Amino acid sequence: MLIFLVIGVIAGWLVDRIVTGREFWLIGDLVVGVVGSISGGYLSEILGLSSQGAIGGIIMATLGAAVLLWITRYLYSLIILYIYKQIELS
Repeated sequence: MLIFLVIGVIAGWLVDRIVTGREFWLIGDLVVGVVGSISGGYLSEILGLSSQGAIGGIIMATLGAAVLLWITRYLYSLIILYIYKQIELS
């Protein structure tokens, strides 16, 4: 369990450095990294990829966290756009 959290923090920190925009604190890095590692595991199974060892886990977790951030930012922008259009109409 501790190794899973450490890999999650490393992946979250890497994604925070790779993907520009909003920065997260340590807790945000942990959450994004852990959820990203879970989604990276599912993503690797869907794509038929495999990862071995801690480095492979960090890579898959980082890719999963990057995809997760892209999806959340996209949905966030859609919500903001919807709210803005609702304000314009009223």
